[in-house]
Amino acid sequence: MSDRTAAAEAWRRALELTAPIARHPTVTFPLVIDRLAEKFGDAPALISDRHDFSYRELGGRAARYARWALEQAIAPGDVVCLMMPNCPEYLAIWLGITRAGGVVALINTNLAGDALRHAIDIVAPRHMIVDAGLSDAFADVQPRLARPAQGWTHDGDGRGWPRIDRAVDGLSGAPVDHPAPALADRALYIYTSGTTGLPKAASVSHHRIMQWSHWFAGLIDAQPSDRMYNCLPLYHSIGGVVATCAPLVGGGAVVIRERFSASRFWDDVAEHGCTLFQYIGELCRYLAAASPHPRETQHRLRLACGNGLRPDVWPAFQERFHIPRILEFYAATEGSFSLYNCEGKPGAIGRVPPFLSHRFPVALVKLDIDSGQPLRGADGFCLRCAADEPGEAIGKLSGGAPSLDGRFEGYTDPQASERKILRDVFAPGDAWYRTGDLMRKDRAGFFYFVDRLGDTFRWKGENVSTTEVEEAIAACPGVTETVVYGVAVPGADGRTGMAAIVAGEGFDLAGLAAHLAERLPDYARPLFVRLCGEIATTGTFKPRKRALAAAGYDPAATSDRLYVCDRTQEAFVPLDAELYQRIQRGEMRL
Repeated sequence: MSDRTAAAEAWRRALELTAPIARHPTVTFPLVIDRLAEKFGDAPALISDRHDFSYRELGGRAARYARWALEQAIAPGDVVCLMMPNCPEYLAIWLGITRAGGVVALINTNLAGDALRHAIDIVAPRHMIVDAGLSDAFADVQPRLARPAQGWTHDGDGRGWPRIDRAVDGLSGAPVDHPAPALADRALYIYTSGTTGLPKAASVSHHRIMQWSHWFAGLIDAQPSDRMYNCLPLYHSIGGVVATCAPLVGGGAVVIRERFSASRFWDDVAEHGCTLFQYIGELCRYLAAASPHPRETQHRLRLACGNGLRPDVWPAFQERFHIPRILEFYAATEGSFSLYNCEGKPGAIGRVPPFLSHRFPVALVKLDIDSGQPLRGADGFCLRCAADEPGEAIGKLSGGAPSLDGRFEGYTDPQASERKILRDVFAPGDAWYRTGDLMRKDRAGFFYFVDRLGDTFRWKGENVSTTEVEEAIAACPGVTETVVYGVAVPGADGRTGMAAIVAGEGFDLAGLAAHLAERLPDYARPLFVRLCGEIATTGTFKPRKRALAAAGYDPAATSDRLYVCDRTQEAFVPLDAELYQRIQRGEMRL
């Protein structure tokens, strides 16, 4: 089958599976799990090192959590925060609570201190379910929350809170006889950095979960014989919804790992007979850079699905590991559209087939990079980019009832939601969703990612809010001013953090390293520091971040003192020309 024919079949399957969704406004994914439990019974659904769930067990466990939610009088729309490592129970918890009408906020397990408090406060939960091993982080912020939240631990005792796993053990696992939420109702909050400001809680309706799961089930042709290898965080939309729910729609199983391990990856894939693998580009790069593994081609993988696979890694990765097909895509948790590279064209993030262009109106508009605003013509409307000309990707908003095309469900912050909408774009009164991503489109219609706009960057598979990092640095003794931005590192995906700091009395780098270790997860801590006498600003007093990012950490580009975090010491060390060259050659672990 040719690439073009295979792509057409993938689109057809996705459309067929999603077409019935809108006709059944109360059929949500928890109800789908009940039906799958009846159909597939004792067939494996979720597999892990901790425990496994068959379809029947997953449905029963979710029903117990639904009954727990009803016992706690969790009303429709009430929020429960979930902070646990990857495991089958994670999925059962949010399935059950959302079946009862509650909303589950999926908390990043790396968060602590003010970052964790912020994530909890913006969703105002009534309850917090936390793994016993993470209970100290929640206990630290619980007294400072804007609204009291009852703590519950899972898989161990902690802080005197009740254990939710024990609380649900005595409840019935029969399907719940309770009015189901509607497709339009909110199911989850999933956190995203957006393009500016602090991390935001993006609203995810039951409709989106149904669309994501069934659309991807069609694209990957999910079958009962499939097993998906998923080591991505379950608190993200891809790892927690797409990679788990799509295989289940087809009756397959999901092998859940707590985290990625290059050394055990191929053993896991081979031993579990995995046919599917959900990736982010960074994982593929790690595997391609690893030493040969005796089982790296002794597998049943038929497809790898994900985003961020760099064009310089793609061919070597696919050839070395004998991956028959790669499905690269572009999506954002809160986005109004997605792009899919069903043809397997290396480097492209996707395209919109002509027969679907009316359902996925996507455009690239010319941009003033310094202001971050689209350029407009004499008529006041935005200017479309020519072929291969970079511009910001935008998607037209329908503004109507939930459907596959053009819906933006926003954040908990209405002002942040409004900032993502561009109005009067090509016609009076039209509205388009701003991705904050710079792309280009070739003459064949394939889109290519160019760069991230705004005040965020992506490192080690995580979006980093520069505002959040700046606030953490500003709280360090002796810091009088700081600006944070992303810089590229040879051989690494995305950008890592760099901080320009104006320091005063009482500042020391050792203190900064310890300070940040207490307040930020590892991926958000800047790897590079530039000590400045002052930070240049624009005429409107905004820091000249682009100039700082352009200079990067090259000692030849500035007379300011530069430092890099030495991972062997977890301390900042002076960055000279020799060390800079080592970094360029990939000889220093960052």
